Amino acid sequence: MSASQLAAMSALTSVGDTMSATTWHAASRYIGISMELAAGETHLAFGGLVRFHPNWMDLPKADDLLGELRASVGWSQGTIVLFGREVQEPRLTAWYGDVDYTYSGRTVKAAPWPPVLATLRSRVQAAVGVPLNTVLLNLYRDGKDSMGMHSDDEPELGRDPIIASVSLGAPRKFVLEPKRKSARRNGSYALVLSHGSLLVMAGSCQHHYRHGVPKEAKCRGERINLTFRHVLVQPSGP
Repeated sequence: MSASQLAAMSALTSVGDTMSATTWHAASRYIGISMELAAGETHLAFGGLVRFHPNWMDLPKADDLLGELRASVGWSQGTIVLFGREVQEPRLTAWYGDVDYTYSGRTVKAAPWPPVLATLRSRVQAAVGVPLNTVLLNLYRDGKDSMGMHSDDEPELGRDPIIASVSLGAPRKFVLEPKRKSARRNGSYALVLSHGSLLVMAGSCQHHYRHGVPKEAKCRGERINLTFRHVLVQPSGP
């Protein structure tokens, strides 16, 4: 990450960046972790940094955005390749932006930016200080939907990608753990992604860690997550 990107990350601010002890302990009991991923900036033990802003968006605006996206987005359930076989993703998705994207054996075609997402992108770009040309939307219908542990480390994202994630709707647990298995017991992190929150992963985070949203049997509400990133435009052929 460049010096300007680090400076932009350090300049991120929000109002009321707090997380209750009850919320944290609920997350920590879930996976038996030993380190809190608190509000504000965390420099990770194995490299990279995370910034979490639980109250990044005013609740009335978050409510309006959740309703508009739920109704207007063309949601679909894709298939991905895991261990050599095709399986349905345990959530609904949509992809908007300037560039198509391939992950887990699936290529998604970018739909043009609708005004609501273009406005949100501008605000997220201002927060992180770098251009973002795509967004992946995930709709978790209830606690049975999930996101498996993974790293956003595809070559198309560049060496040290900035991943900026906005959460709307039902709170869900987020797990961040080292790629090295022997380090996970004492080197993992967790938090609860709240309605209207912003989570930013930067630096070498994707090299050393993987993250996911596990299933939660008791969760009955819907959640929409918007993950903004910058996908490198591949040069055309001769």
